[in-house]
Amino acid sequence: MKKIYKLKLIALAISTTFITACGDAQTNIVEKDPIVVEDDHDHGDGDGHDHGDEYTIDSLGRLVVLAGDSNTASFFDLDDNALLETFTLTNDSNTLSSSPDFRYAVIASRAQDYLGFIDGGLWREDHGEHLHDYEQSPAASSYELTSGSRPTHLVKHDGQLAIFYDGDAGSGTVASVEILTDNDITSATDTLPGISYDINMHGVAEPRGEHLLSTLRRDDSESTSVAKVLPDQVGVYHFHDGEYELEQTLEVTCSDLHGAAQNHDYVAFGCSDGVLLAHQHDDEYEAEKIANIAAVGDLRIGTIYGHEDSKTFIGVASGHGGGKAVIVTINPATAQMEELEWQLADGASAVSYSFSAHGEHFLILDSLGFLNVFSAHDHDGEMHWELEGQVDITEQDVSTMPEGMSFSMTVAQNGQFAYVADPIAQHVVQVHLEDLEIESEVELTFAPSAITWLGIAQEEEDDHEH
Repeated sequence: MKKIYKLKLIALAISTTFITACGDAQTNIVEKDPIVVEDDHDHGDGDGHDHGDEYTIDSLGRLVVLAGDSNTASFFDLDDNALLETFTLTNDSNTLSSSPDFRYAVIASRAQDYLGFIDGGLWREDHGEHLHDYEQSPAASSYELTSGSRPTHLVKHDGQLAIFYDGDAGSGTVASVEILTDNDITSATDTLPGISYDINMHGVAEPRGEHLLSTLRRDDSESTSVAKVLPDQVGVYHFHDGEYELEQTLEVTCSDLHGAAQNHDYVAFGCSDGVLLAHQHDDEYEAEKIANIAAVGDLRIGTIYGHEDSKTFIGVASGHGGGKAVIVTINPATAQMEELEWQLADGASAVSYSFSAHGEHFLILDSLGFLNVFSAHDHDGEMHWELEGQVDITEQDVSTMPEGMSFSMTVAQNGQFAYVADPIAQHVVQVHLEDLEIESEVELTFAPSAITWLGIAQEEEDDHEH
């Protein structure tokens, strides 16, 4: 196992926090000239030649960084780490993520019932006989989503984004779901497909091609959840004639349901007593429950991570509001759960988790500034995750972390890179996941509160279909 350490003055635990942005900051803006790869090829010549990389772009992508002291989002070119543009956001409190195909930055403000989008400027189109890439300067989109109430869980899968709106009991607004694609943002689609409930709930939806697996909240007198705002059932919706129809309700209940993920064959949901697994067989789904193991104790697996190419899920059990966390691996094929054979260092807490682009690695970033890199290994037919190494991403005294902030992470979708933001040093480091080394850094003039990668994702050779 490799370990790469740098000097730390004091190592203190910084609890996982929700990040908000407010205040003012000044940033010098350097704008690159727009670049467009022109398509002057005669598509009708029938020459049969392999055009290779004539229409593709070799780029590390773009990095979006939210400032912790202002409502701004800055875009950097990862090929030279230069600042491209800075945008002032509509609201002061925002979360940051990427669109399904990683072209747009998604800016969400739950309290303001708002989602906005900024074009990162890198995208790909399929022109039939060749792929065609485009590179332009970042640009704000006028497209906004403001009709749903309390957008909370945003889940991406295979080119679709499911936005779950919790609704609000105080104002009498109901929960709903909208399904969004990058093309919808580009085309400014007026009405998105989705579902609307008759009650509010803190739920989640998993998009899966023509299907949408979304939570169901029963009447409080029937619900098995302790917190009645949490659903305890899952419905399977099928897209017909422009709308989703409920075709199946999974019989296995899932008390206090929170957190969901999927891989190629299964969709997993976190429950108070275990993990609900939905296994797809054509248009039907069968469900089973994996009970919590003793290591989980009284905690609840409320966060699950999955990847299309990973046979196992990673679950995080913790109490409401943080505190101690137990990390488990979930093997749906064998219906087994086991505790990860690794523990955080004393005084450390996990602040971010992620699979790598193609699922070979699982990453845990902790509050002491260590990026812990795991790889899956097969032992006697059983898949286990083992620590490959740690990368110490900061030379700073972690006790000086700005109040309410933490390290944050994003993963490139076109190579073996992770990017980790350090609010103390005010920079973002690029980590090579195979070499376990820091290879470059993006210098900032502000403390970063959140980051995300945008660009042209490297597609797997095996194109799965559901």
